[in-house]
Amino acid sequence: MLKCLFLYLEYMFLYLRHKDAYQVILDGVKGGAKEKRLAAQFIPKFFKHFPELADSAINAQLDLCEDEDVSIRRQAIKELPQFATGDNLPRVADILTQLLQSDDSAEFNLVNNALLSIFKMDAKGTLGGLFSQILQGEDIVRERAIKFLSTKLKTLPEEVMTKEVEEFILTESKKVLEDVTGEEFVLFMKILSGLKSLQTVSGRQQLVELVAEQADLEQTFNPSDTDCVDRLLQCTRQAVPLFSKNVHSTKFVTYFCEHVLPNLSSLTTLVEGLDIQLEVLKLLAEMSSFCGDMEKLESNLKKLFDKLLEYMPLPPEEAENGENAGNEEPKLQFSYVECLLYSFHQLGRKLPDFLTAKLNAEKLKDFKIRLQYFARGLQVYIRQLRLALQGKTGEALKTEENKIKVVALKITNNINVLIKDLFHIPPSYKSTVTLSWKPVQKADASQKRASEDTTSSSPPKKASSAGPKRDARQIYNPPSGKYSSNLGSFSYGKLGREQGFGASFNKSKETV
Repeated sequence: MLKCLFLYLEYMFLYLRHKDAYQVILDGVKGGAKEKRLAAQFIPKFFKHFPELADSAINAQLDLCEDEDVSIRRQAIKELPQFATGDNLPRVADILTQLLQSDDSAEFNLVNNALLSIFKMDAKGTLGGLFSQILQGEDIVRERAIKFLSTKLKTLPEEVMTKEVEEFILTESKKVLEDVTGEEFVLFMKILSGLKSLQTVSGRQQLVELVAEQADLEQTFNPSDTDCVDRLLQCTRQAVPLFSKNVHSTKFVTYFCEHVLPNLSSLTTLVEGLDIQLEVLKLLAEMSSFCGDMEKLESNLKKLFDKLLEYMPLPPEEAENGENAGNEEPKLQFSYVECLLYSFHQLGRKLPDFLTAKLNAEKLKDFKIRLQYFARGLQVYIRQLRLALQGKTGEALKTEENKIKVVALKITNNINVLIKDLFHIPPSYKSTVTLSWKPVQKADASQKRASEDTTSSSPPKKASSAGPKRDARQIYNPPSGKYSSNLGSFSYGKLGREQGFGASFNKSKETV
């Protein structure tokens, strides 16, 4: 008790700015709990009056921040921003960043609040302390410092987040991105894409280049290397939202066409439950809308066309009695075809004579046979899905089974619209569809008519002129009722797994 009274007397002397009295307060950190609590308040209060004792004062307060008594720690942390003056601020920021490793929720919140308060004093100085720990600190400190930036920067006002501050964040982030995990990369892309100075076309282009560098698009692609595959997917997912009519995806689309598509069936991943092939095709489809001028357009369009053919089977041969010669009909993988057909449709606009001038007559005929066969099976599915969803609204459409059917209907409608375009003579690339997993955009009247016109069971009449008399192979016409009876007992829950309707786009590996 006498010791506490003595500290109060020294506190009175401090009003007269006695250096020796302040030193007594600093020595209070070696006393009991009550002396430490008083020291935690008095040291910061008179800190500015004794610059020659600045280092000793900060070290004394730091000792209190590491005290075993949680109440003393909290008091010491709460007062830390008072030391953040001049050259001391980066050091205080560094100390606070290290204190983010606290597992005490109240203490952790105090550290966050203290960091935010010194941010408003000197943003660059605070960032210097944070990035110092991100680059050199322990793993837990690094992790929490990155999360602090990803969640708190967006809450700061514009007068704090100046252009100079944002440029500093970009510069320091580039240093960190030289060695990051997948999760850290995603967080830094969230941080950078939220900066006002990077919202411009040139800013977005800069981010795309940053992601491309991270994806290492110059390296040889190894489909059996899960790290290589997951890094490419993780980076591409971050790049996709950045693409636009002014920020092109050409470099990524080219890499996918030249290196990934030819190895599609060999891709491997450690992410459980992820349809890696469908994931790749979805990303390619999304990027294809924003592809600019491509150097090897014809070659890459050919690779895309060849891959599309793999998922668009020829009709089964007919036996003499009119039945199928094979034991089972080909599986129609609608999700894969939607992605590939959409990508081909987008890139085909840049070389509209590809199907007519770049393919020989036999290959074109083969392609139209596949299209027509697929279109007929497609119509059966569309009718079946519409019948299953007929009269269902509100809560009824929110069941897992009906959600799958709704997505399936979007997929099949999209494919139907694109096939009709390709059946025009010459092939047309004018129709616009919204990919089944994307939010629905407001369509114009002509698009709405095109997407709704799915009742026809065959492509346009001009295309159907290539009938049995002129083709060596007859178009397979399924016996009446055969598709319907099969679909009637078909499990739509199974549809998502085997046909690709139910795969999730957002699942990702956490490390690059």
